[in-house]
Parts: sequence; C-alpha cells; structure tokens
Amino acid sequence: MAHDRFFFDYTTNQYTVSKYLEDVNTRYGGIDSILIWPTYPNIGVDSRNQFDLLLDMPGGVQGLANMIAEFHKNNVRVLLPYNPWDNGTRPLQDEPYNMIGNIWKSINADGVNGDTMLDFGKQYFDASNNLGHPIALEPELGGTAATLAYTKMNWGYWTYQQIPVVDAMKWLEPRHMTNICDRWARDHTDDMQHAFFNGCGFESWENVWGIWNQMNLRDAEAVRRFASIQRFFHEFLISKKWEPHTPVLQANIYASRWPDNKSNAVLYTIVNRGATNTTGPQLSVPQGDQNTVYFDVYHGVPLTPGNPSNNMVTLSFDIEANGYGSVLIVEKSQVDDKLIAFLKQMAQMTQHALAYYSSDPIYLPQTMVDNGSTSKYTSPPDANMTQIPSASFQFVVAGIEIEGGNQVGVDFQYSVLGETLPQRSHNGTIKIDSFYMDKYPVTNTQYASFLAKAGYVPKDCHNFLRDWSTNSTQSTCNVGTYPSGWANKPVTWVSQDDARAFCQWSKKRLPNEWEWQYAAQGTDGRRYPWGSTWVNAAVPTPFQGRELPGPSDVTAHPLGASPFGIMDLVGNVWQWTNEYQDAHTRAAVVRGGCYYLPQGSMWYFPQAYALVEHGKYLLMGDSLDRSANIGFRCAADSA
Repeated sequence: MAHDRFFFDYTTNQYTVSKYLEDVNTRYGGIDSILIWPTYPNIGVDSRNQFDLLLDMPGGVQGLANMIAEFHKNNVRVLLPYNPWDNGTRPLQDEPYNMIGNIWKSINADGVNGDTMLDFGKQYFDASNNLGHPIALEPELGGTAATLAYTKMNWGYWTYQQIPVVDAMKWLEPRHMTNICDRWARDHTDDMQHAFFNGCGFESWENVWGIWNQMNLRDAEAVRRFASIQRFFHEFLISKKWEPHTPVLQANIYASRWPDNKSNAVLYTIVNRGATNTTGPQLSVPQGDQNTVYFDVYHGVPLTPGNPSNNMVTLSFDIEANGYGSVLIVEKSQVDDKLIAFLKQMAQMTQHALAYYSSDPIYLPQTMVDNGSTSKYTSPPDANMTQIPSASFQFVVAGIEIEGGNQVGVDFQYSVLGETLPQRSHNGTIKIDSFYMDKYPVTNTQYASFLAKAGYVPKDCHNFLRDWSTNSTQSTCNVGTYPSGWANKPVTWVSQDDARAFCQWSKKRLPNEWEWQYAAQGTDGRRYPWGSTWVNAAVPTPFQGRELPGPSDVTAHPLGASPFGIMDLVGNVWQWTNEYQDAHTRAAVVRGGCYYLPQGSMWYFPQAYALVEHGKYLLMGDSLDRSANIGFRCAADSA
C-alpha cells in the first residue's frame, strides 16, 4: 500500500524507501519487486479517477520518479495498479493503455498489475512498447495461454491440495512469472510451498488495504530460505526441461527437477507436505562419474550418493515437517567461489529448523491521535456553536470496509471501550462530558477568514482548497478565493491537519467520533439525525455523474437537524473526526457520508449515512488525502 508508514513519512513529507527495504530485508530477506497501490479502498470518496490519485501522491510525477529510482538502486522493480472497473469517476482523457504507457514512462515504472483482470489485451503491450518503454503486464486473475507472448507475469489464486498443483502458465512458457497470492492467510505454508515447488514468486502482501496481516516468524524465515535459493539459481528455474513431480522415495515429499539450459547441472526444489519430519533416502538420480558432486543446497552441505544400482544412486537428507529441501547435482569444475559462499550462507541460515520459529499470528495494536482539549467554556465560544449536555452514551458503530470480514485488524481499536486490538464492530458505554459542537460544518467563507488572519500555509500545497481559484504547487500556496456562490458551502479539499489548524486557531478542536455521533443521534439510538426513517428532503440529492457539481450550502436541508439542532451531519460531505495509527498505517474516521455516489462498481468507497456506520479513510500525505467530499466541524470543551 502507498499508505504504509514505512514507505512514506508524513511528518517529513518524504518517501522512505530505505526504511521500507530495511524492514523487509530484516524480517524475511527482502523483495524483488513491489506493487505500490494508491487507489482502492479510498477511490470513490470523490470523483478523482485512478490516475488522478496516482499523480496526487506526494511530489507528483517527479516525486514518483525519484521514489522509483530509489527502488531501482536496490534492484527492486516497481509495479503500479490499473483498476478497469473505475468507470464512475472523472472520465479518462485518453484510452487507459495510452495513459498507462505515458505515465509509466514518465516515472520509469516497470509494470502494471491488472486488478480483477483475467488478461490484458495486446494494445496494452503495444502502447508501452511503441513508446520505447515496454512494461510487464500482470493480470490479477491468472492470465490465459493466448496472451503468453506478451503477458509475462500474473498473480496466482490457487486451490491448494496435498499434492502440489502445477503452474500451467509456467509449464507452457518457463520464463513466465506467477506470483502466488493468499493475502488473508495467517499461515502461508500452502502458498509458499506451491511457489517453491513451481519455481514461482510468492506475494508477501502484509498491508492489505490498511489491515495489517504480517507473516508469522516461521513463514518469514521460510521465505528468507527458499527465496535465497530461487534468487541464486534463477537460471535453473526457467529450464525448458522442467519436470514437476519428478519421482521421489518417500510419502508426502514432492519435487521438481530443473535441468540447466546450458550445462548438465540439475537443481531440485522439494517440499514436505506432511506433518512429520522425514529422513533417509529421498531421491534416486542417475549415477554420475568421478567429476559429479551432489549438494544438499537447503542445508548447505555436500551429499554422498549411496546404493548404486542400475546406474542410479540414492541421495539421503532431512526435510522437516511442512518444510523445504533442495539438491544440486553439478560437475566439480562448476563449483566456484560463489557457489561455495552461497552454500555456507545456507548452512548458517538453516542452523535452526523452521519449527524453532513461532507460527503465532502477529497483530498490531492501534493508538488514537489525541484531538486535544480546549479551554472549558461557560458559554458558546461563538454563535455557530451549540452546547451538548453530558450523557452516558451507548456508542454503537461499525466499519463499512468492503473486505476483511470480521478478522482482527479490520477497522479501528477503541481503547475508550476497552478494546485491545482493531475490530470491525464496536459497542460500549462512554461517559461524555458536556461540550460544544459547531452547528454547521466550517464553510468556505469561514476558512477564507482563517487564512487571511492566521496566515496558515500547509507543508504540501498540492490540492489545498482545489475548488478555489488556485495556482498552487507542492511548495507554494496561491489559493485565490472560492467560487462565486460557494461562501456558505462546506470547505473541502482540506486535510485533517488543515482542519486541525483551523480549529486550533478558533480555540477549538476536532470532535471525537463518539461526540460527533452523540450530537447527531442523542440517546435514543436513532438511525439518522432526524429519526429512524429515511427522509429524502433531509439530505442533498445523491449525485451519480462523473464531474462533481460541489456540495450543498450547509443551511440547505433543515430537516436533517439532530435532536440538539446540529445541522448538515449526513449526506453532504464526510467530516473528519479521529485519527488512528499502528506501526504501518494511519487512518481517519470519517462520518456522515456525502452526496457523491459513483456508479458502475462495487469497489468504490462505501457510503455511511446511518449513524451506526463510519468510514475508514487511509491516510498517506496531504496531497493525496485532501478530498472534494471531506470537510469538518469543530468542537470545544464545556465547563
């Protein structure tokens, strides 16, 4: 995910490629390529299309190019996504394959992952090739034999069986690269063993749409080992004579034989699909002459062939339960210093069996960023504020994330409710002291007054107040003024920090989510601010087009008032409340939904009009986080 905190540091507004790579190198031996994903699940919160979101990443084209160059320095290739289902946001300015070709060339990206795609049409290959910047095409759903000539990669969602299945695409074209993916697995033994058996890639996907699913320690160590073998012997793994399911001597052991295309050397990749360790004879291989040597590559030691018979010998070695093995048969003349050094590395790496490492799942707790406090006011700080009385509030809310089910890590962790890990549904009683809430969201005219009086300048100006007559760059803010007739519309294109700055200048703060919900719902558990039955006239008419007309005035729908008279809570623009963080992800709780309903796909950011629902909006940097459909209101503490 582009939103991973190891990849981008929000405090410095800088990409941190070295930090990201150091982490994965330390934990599981590193990566060969990376898919950087800035679109789903946030796409659809406004009308920006997938390419808008890509170019809204911090630094724009130059920032992306510099970031990719840093990966290239570390021999890591960079892929970016294409979402073919994105047909409800701002129309594309060209055919998608032309846009991919041009943008990818401008930032020197290496490949494109086709989200939800079975295959790519040849026009995608031709477009980038004709620009002199051919890119790798990686359809998510496996590809087809008909396009093997130009589709060089794919993801593999496989059904895992006791007997490993064979990668048909690689069988047809040995140079083809399948990256096997099982993103929600807590134990990756199946997908990793299938990858090693087939000479395929393994998708080490841990930040799944902002839900952290870290590989357990055993899996991480297994990746370090089998990927080291794959990298060192990569030329064997494109053998035209690949023999999957070569004969073995013990039950639950499965092997692939990889004869080198250029010599008589042979590599075996082996998996133990059983739950018990195996020892003794594992392979029967042709007997070589006095110049032939045998190595247990996985353990980094030589093997002595035994039981010669009928020009065959047996090779004996250990493979632990659910473990891995590898054998190299080679001429003495081919044993060079690099091979010797690698075998020593493997011997050191495999001193402990994989069973030594924990298979327990690893979860990340979240912390809430404190919205702070204000002076305790004895009367409303300004005429736009309403006092909300104290209450023992039954706070019931759930996240509307499309994926993740009810597993640990989805949504947020409310320590105020005693939660110890993030979860989708939340229910508990919170003692809320009396406070003041803005009756209406902050408007354009109010934000303009703030800028004029406070001189506020954000650290990244891209997309700041984008609806205004702006002429801003990343480092220079020239915001002009809001459009005619927009004075009383809620200000948008403000990041959470832009909103915090306004509230702080006003001697207020952002509301906590449970304060926002209590001010909207009261204590009777109603579904909407006005009651439990939907009323069309209480909210703006949903917009289903592709170019946003802008939100309604904050005073336009008085029927939407809450029990406390708080207005414009639902259906106009989303509203910032709290921010939560774990070690890898920042996300904001946004409330109230908005008037925009992009059509044509189930993958757009869902709406949350009901007061028992909230949105989880992933945060990266201000340039990407700002949205045409997220505004805010302020709160203040009461004496």
